[in-house]
Amino acid sequence: MRRKSLFGYVFISPWLVGTLLIFLYPIAYSIVISFSEIVNVTENELRFVGLANYVRALVEDVTFIPTYLDTIQETLVHTPLINVFAMYIALLLNRDIRCRGLFRATFFLPVMLGTGFIMQQLLGQKVDADAMEMARGLLLPEQLTLYLGPSVTGFIQDFLSQITIILWKSGVQIIIYLAGLQSISPSLYEAARVDSATEWEIFWLITLPMMAPMILLNLIYTVVDSFTDASKPIVDYIYQIGFEGPSQFEYASAMSWFYFLFVMILIGIIFLVMRRFVRNASEK
Repeated sequence: MRRKSLFGYVFISPWLVGTLLIFLYPIAYSIVISFSEIVNVTENELRFVGLANYVRALVEDVTFIPTYLDTIQETLVHTPLINVFAMYIALLLNRDIRCRGLFRATFFLPVMLGTGFIMQQLLGQKVDADAMEMARGLLLPEQLTLYLGPSVTGFIQDFLSQITIILWKSGVQIIIYLAGLQSISPSLYEAARVDSATEWEIFWLITLPMMAPMILLNLIYTVVDSFTDASKPIVDYIYQIGFEGPSQFEYASAMSWFYFLFVMILIGIIFLVMRRFVRNASEK
């Protein structure tokens, strides 16, 4: 176990070195300026103002809190849906079917195409907005929208846009779940079938418990990926405050840390919930 731990530290050492040399100072400085006011930008002169920037975000800013709550709601809805969909697709792709490699590449293709610059060049807009337009234009013909009326059309369009986003965001999770499924020993399934276990029982008693580490990894990845998505309105709003117009770096930093605080709380809750289901190989 000590040797395995050493191997783990060797693998993450480039990230640790890069964090210490490149990211540690900007992170610490952003915390400092979130509690300060920039008096002179050129001379980097700061004046301590305490929690004034945080109070402004919570009390005075009429845009931050609604946008912040919308982002949280969207993340809490999309995270379980993405993971359930990714698990279901991984179970299908793990079966012995024809053109299995083609199907795997098809589901992973949005990950390669949807990374920011490529998709913006192809469609000229942000990814989520494009996904919604694709759902409206391709999946719901204009003649049908005129027949159904605005209320029903709006509901169907929202539903289709959610499906499109879930499909678009689940590529990495499918690959991780597929790797986890392939690591489960076939002897466990053979023993279960010998004991007359049904496929439903096999899934709940063998597959799902053995996939607990992958589920934990994918939940954290989905949350972080959602909150760091540049197309999120809250991320765009923080960027506008910090870099567009009269720059307010201290206020943008305070909003960023308030935003980051909820991410850490949510990840902590996920760890607490999943801790009872994840077991290490050294545990009995």
